[in-house]
Amino acid sequence: MHVQQPSVSDRSFQYGDGIFSTIRVKNGVLQFWPLHWHRLQQSMQRLGFGLIPEAEVKAQAQAQISMPEQVVKVLVSRGHGGRGYSTKALGAPDIYCTASPLPDYSVQQQQGINVANASLRLGIQPLLAGIKHTSRLETVLHKTEVEQSGFDELLAFDTEGFAVEFSAANMFFYQNGQWFTPELSQAGVAGVMRAFLLKKLAVTEGRFMAQDIADCEAMFACNALMGVVPVHHYLQRPLALAPVWPVQQLLATNSEEGC
Repeated sequence: MHVQQPSVSDRSFQYGDGIFSTIRVKNGVLQFWPLHWHRLQQSMQRLGFGLIPEAEVKAQAQAQISMPEQVVKVLVSRGHGGRGYSTKALGAPDIYCTASPLPDYSVQQQQGINVANASLRLGIQPLLAGIKHTSRLETVLHKTEVEQSGFDELLAFDTEGFAVEFSAANMFFYQNGQWFTPELSQAGVAGVMRAFLLKKLAVTEGRFMAQDIADCEAMFACNALMGVVPVHHYLQRPLALAPVWPVQQLLATNSEEGC
């Protein structure tokens, strides 16, 4: 395993042949590390990366911690190679860890966000679905549309018309006393906060089209940094915030779990 500065021969730079996880540091500790590592490990196995030990990856991530509250990003590249797409004769994966300030989501967590649907349609690729890989041009286009839309977030659907995710967060919606979230076997990123909530809440995963969501009673966005952020309007229709408060409380009371 190499730990070094990126170079132009790195496959993540050349082809987006890498994966990453963005981890919140809370009280100087990597929050939900087991879930982050599980996703990294599963992603490396699915993509056929070389094996790397958890202890070394975690040590590199912990070495970046310099403040009680911040963000640590762990990026794993398949490694370095010559020209071309072939993965033959590659060495061990490369690990890059960086730190940055933690964004303040307190206003969004309390007041909620305004959401509409994206015009962007996400491509379907089961071999990559769920993986937070570094080939993120779709996400760049998605985020650009959000920034130009006048809304706080946009919900993207795939090319078959099924809901997938927000630009940098997973989506849950509430209807008739039940939480639902899109299943991600065809497209999207399986977020760590999503994984945590699936363990703690009674949630139905499924494939939902726009008409299935249009009359929902409540909705929230979630990821490892923002936690749980309610949606106060969806398609200019007001949504209830009250069903989201218990989910936020669940997260608050389990915030040290998995650290």
